Amino acid sequence: MKAEHSPADVRNEHIQTKDAVRVGFILLEHFSLLAFTAAYDALVTANLVSHADDCKERGLRYELQSYGVHQQQVVSDLGIEISAVDQLSVLSRQLPDVLIVCGGFRCELSEDKGVSAILRRAAKQGVILGGIWNGVVSMAHAGVLQETACTLHPDNHALMRETFPLIPLTDKPFQFDNNILTCAGGASALDMMLQLVKHLQGDAITRAVREILSCDRFSETAAPGAQNGIRLADCNDYPDALRTMIQLMQGNIEEPLVIDELAALAGLSRRKTERLFQQHLDVSPSRYYMQLRIKYAKCLLLQSRASVTEIAVASGFVSSSHFSNCFKGFFGLAPSDFREQQLRGSV
Repeated sequence: MKAEHSPADVRNEHIQTKDAVRVGFILLEHFSLLAFTAAYDALVTANLVSHADDCKERGLRYELQSYGVHQQQVVSDLGIEISAVDQLSVLSRQLPDVLIVCGGFRCELSEDKGVSAILRRAAKQGVILGGIWNGVVSMAHAGVLQETACTLHPDNHALMRETFPLIPLTDKPFQFDNNILTCAGGASALDMMLQLVKHLQGDAITRAVREILSCDRFSETAAPGAQNGIRLADCNDYPDALRTMIQLMQGNIEEPLVIDELAALAGLSRRKTERLFQQHLDVSPSRYYMQLRIKYAKCLLLQSRASVTEIAVASGFVSSSHFSNCFKGFFGLAPSDFREQQLRGSV
């Protein structure tokens, strides 16, 4: 007997076959500008990373749109007026793949019938739904949360418990459950969207986006070059020996250690070292080390005026020709061409 698929399952299978995922943001009056930009920026950055970094996960393109409920000009919580792409009525004709209601501290908490109708229709079609801050209250009014665990700003917990007692409420900063994304406020909006990126594209791209947008979360004791690989705070579940070798790689970019040296410093054999990297990072240690050095070189290309030869040396390459060949293997362009295109804003 053939198993039945829910609308959400069908929609997820559909997304997995697409090259572009359409994401819509419904902006409630007085929405949190901080939360909206954090969520939006996560997907913009994912677009850049997906087509620039050497990841096994396939690259998607996120097409982003914003909608005002009753008009295109929407006032944020800071009093700054934002021009949405269109009004909510457009969604009655065509729904995106992901639809997120963005609220804020001073947003109206009563039901808007138009928003509820759109959310119910989206839920029936299996659209991934999300709520930021008290945008989650709009989802509750629409009846799309049902018994799905969710979270929202602590100031709204009492209202939710009294008005919607059957909806499981958590104290987590963000929640992704049953194709429903919710978060408590501005700071957690980024983490919520990273969960979406992970769901659609996997760990490698998610990690790269986090490294770019969460650089201020690095430990003060992070090793030099740590911004070019996994943050050790993100790999607490990894064996100590693997963490040690990652830290050694991050601290030795200009003068790379050979794999046998890394293994010896971690107290492992070369075979055990290769097994650890393959098991936890799905890549060989030499390949991972090369990725660190190439990403380091990319930062220098875009953020300094150093020559390609100087960057090659700073990244641990014995010659500019070897560096150029390796760089082109990762990004499809020679270093000088990559720099030129980035400066022109065409990549």
